[in-house]
Amino acid sequence: MNTVVGTRPALTWAVHIAVFVLVAIWTIPTLGILISSFRDKDQIVTSGWWTALAPAERNIVARAAPPSEAVEENGRWVLRGNVFGEASGSVSAFGISIQRPTEFAPGVTAETRDGETVAVGENGDYIITYPEQPEGERGQRLFVTTLEPPKFTTENYETVLFSEGIGQSFINTLTVTIPATVIPILIAAYAAYALAWMEFPGRALLLATIVGLIVVPLQMALIPLLRLYNDIGVGKSFIGIWLAHTGFGLPLAIYLLRNYMAGLPREILESARVDGASDFEIFRKIILPLSFPALASFAIFQFLWVWNDLLVATVFLGNNEEQLVMTGRLRELLGSRGGNWEILSASAFVAIIVPIVVFFALQRYLVRGLLAGSVKGG
Repeated sequence: MNTVVGTRPALTWAVHIAVFVLVAIWTIPTLGILISSFRDKDQIVTSGWWTALAPAERNIVARAAPPSEAVEENGRWVLRGNVFGEASGSVSAFGISIQRPTEFAPGVTAETRDGETVAVGENGDYIITYPEQPEGERGQRLFVTTLEPPKFTTENYETVLFSEGIGQSFINTLTVTIPATVIPILIAAYAAYALAWMEFPGRALLLATIVGLIVVPLQMALIPLLRLYNDIGVGKSFIGIWLAHTGFGLPLAIYLLRNYMAGLPREILESARVDGASDFEIFRKIILPLSFPALASFAIFQFLWVWNDLLVATVFLGNNEEQLVMTGRLRELLGSRGGNWEILSASAFVAIIVPIVVFFALQRYLVRGLLAGSVKGG
């Protein structure tokens, strides 16, 4: 007995450590995205978010002044200039804009194409010396490495929040998400009650079929459904995407709600039947209030899935400007090559504001709903 009791503190510590590790695994990437969303776009592409508070190393390409501009000093030919002035208007090695740092005196080094180091001052002034008078009208290319101070900005969020069409896309997303969450819940609640408490032929087979549909990839149904919707005239419309999300979400909803309802006390339903209540009255006055935790937990899953969906929205709504959802709008902001990382990080947090509000509003019911079916019932 003492041995069992003595192992409890160790087990408790093990659980706490495991929870801490899991939280860290989920939190650290999110923290990285949050920090990146406030960083300067040029620093994002040159250094990681964990170096956000340290000076950022930046590589640019400049071209020195033409050798013909060199002047003689003490028997040697000297060419002077500024790497930042020479670099303006040229193309950087990393495709970034070139600006003279003003908040921090950078440590600057430069090399020529041949690897010869050029003397460069902190303000970017360079000196190239020649043993004899040089010739030519094209200066050497200078590969410059600078250090810039940490820079944080809200420009990334301003780009996302004030981009053209973002308001309409937000409304479109709500137009898709709210009905696509409510409709499956209404249908699944009725079906779950029937599968849990009503006797009819083929109930077990029907339940097994629903469970099997949970693991069927929805991508298999996209093209057949789109063809069917086009034939009946609801293709590329909100009605079509509502029906699509309803069909994709119903198997999980029915399974989750059925398990929860089957675990409710049988005595309550039998007492209601003795009092003369019909199945509809039992469902409306007893089952629905008692099943609210399961309804809320499914609402969270369905809302998050539909809100973050891009594939189904692209297939059933397309890229029409008047029907484009948030995920589609943010995808367009990334550019044709998806290289605008600062937009990606900022848009991630803009997109999760509403899901976070929904989650925290219903999260107290989430665990209770996930435990559905853990108690043996009818």
